[in-house]
Amino acid sequence: MKVKYDLHIHTALSPCALEEMTPNNIFNMSKLNDLQVIGVCDHNSCGNVKPLIALAQRDEMVVIPGIEVETREEIHVVCLFSDVLNVYKMQDYIYNKLPMLKNKPKILGDQILMDYNDNIIGEEERLLSFATDISYEEIINKAWQLGGITIPAHIDRPSYSVLSNLGLLPDNNKIGILEISQYADLKQYMKQYKKYTILQSSDSHELGFIGICNQWIDIPLKDGEILDSNKFIKYLRSKAPKSN
Repeated sequence: MKVKYDLHIHTALSPCALEEMTPNNIFNMSKLNDLQVIGVCDHNSCGNVKPLIALAQRDEMVVIPGIEVETREEIHVVCLFSDVLNVYKMQDYIYNKLPMLKNKPKILGDQILMDYNDNIIGEEERLLSFATDISYEEIINKAWQLGGITIPAHIDRPSYSVLSNLGLLPDNNKIGILEISQYADLKQYMKQYKKYTILQSSDSHELGFIGICNQWIDIPLKDGEILDSNKFIKYLRSKAPKSN
């Protein structure tokens, strides 16, 4: 089954995202762009995942709960999970390793928590856009332990990527997928990194970029099977060199 995806979308919880990135706006823009699978990945937090999942239950869209983690090395990695329970376990793990710095909304931007009607239910006071005290390898192992998958984010970027910060791509038997940004040449990266699956997502911080990459992925399903987050994550995990 070929599905149109965008696995890296920020909500207004991320201080660098616009306030227009509300659950309903994201959901409706995703539908307008015929997306079938979206990943909600705020910086070091998953506080706005639940309302988007609630909205998607009204339709056939699959919402993958996720977090974009900043590692100790200042590398951004997208962590995706099949269920809300494990993404919140990851958030707890991250919060224990995130410096207790207070956000400065007037300088850094608001960190808005919302319900499925886009009502503001609070703000995250802790600064989210900061490096955790978790290494690149540690975050990969933790996500895998929780039944999820870790994807090195926007590897083509000159900052906050594994290639820019480490100068290489460390071998890891739990990494079989790499992400490139909307600005990269997909064919070039597929040719350069042949042993990996290359996915291209928008890293949207504003509505106009959602689904801009226009990318599809082929998920093997049996006759009559319906795609859900469990099947999607299971497929992504199967791309790891060794599923252990």
